[in-house]
Amino acid sequence: MADIKKIATRDSYGNALVECAQDFPELVVLDADLAGATKTGVFKKAYPDRHIDCGIAECNMTGIAAGLATCGKIPFISSFAMFAAGRNFEQVRNSIGYPHLNVKIGATHAGITVGEDGATHQCNEDVALMRTIPGMTVIVPSDDIEARAAVRAALEMEGPVYLRFGRAAVPVINEKDDYKFEIGKGVQLKEGTDVSIIASGICVDSALKAAELLAADGISADVINIHTIKPLDEEIVLATAKKTGKVFVAEEHSVIGGLGSAVCDLLSEKAPTKVVKIGMNDKFGESASAGELVKKYGLDGEGIYKTIKANL
Repeated sequence: MADIKKIATRDSYGNALVECAQDFPELVVLDADLAGATKTGVFKKAYPDRHIDCGIAECNMTGIAAGLATCGKIPFISSFAMFAAGRNFEQVRNSIGYPHLNVKIGATHAGITVGEDGATHQCNEDVALMRTIPGMTVIVPSDDIEARAAVRAALEMEGPVYLRFGRAAVPVINEKDDYKFEIGKGVQLKEGTDVSIIASGICVDSALKAAELLAADGISADVINIHTIKPLDEEIVLATAKKTGKVFVAEEHSVIGGLGSAVCDLLSEKAPTKVVKIGMNDKFGESASAGELVKKYGLDGEGIYKTIKANL
């Protein structure tokens, strides 16, 4: 069996910025002394006069980006998710969200797959925070292909966008000739009739693996990749919920306020359906390898499979 290609989406982010630079001369990249970790260092090397290191001052970086946006630039601000969304929330809300400026936020090192950096750096609340900002688009790509496509799509649209990237290398699952990325449109990865698995980020690959395990038990799973948490693809979520009547939502994020909450908000209003949320259950993470944490908190294929079986 051939080795599965794995690439960290933070690498995809840095590479995509370089790929897009020629097509978008207004693109500028701001970093908070983390260009090596966020992988925007590759952009800095290729376009040094279009990269600004703001030092360890994320809130100031956000204000600078807002100013650049009012002058016609398309700034990407880059930092760890804990800082880009957490420490930075007030500035993102008031300086970017409120005036609806064309600033993009590249948040890396999100979720528990930050691993050994521990609970202080494992941001499992960022999607919830960014969802609450009016007019903010929120994207959580599942692999390298999707992450690079998401960066280009964010550049092509007007308005603030939050893009969530990870530290750990993850399988490339979207390397297909007919692959198409569209903001606000979910992707049907597998047709099924018995249960629905809706997933984002690293949990998309886990959902596919869980579906294989379920199939061995004679259970047919519908697998949906929701890369855009906001705006949510209501059509695809409603369709799968009405088809199976049993929905499971898997995400590397708190079960409070993320994709699971967005799905529940929609279904409770338009198609009441039982939903089980699979994620971080009101807990902080801990220090361990990314693989150990994903397994411990049931976000790998086997963990999702077991949760589904326990709730059928």
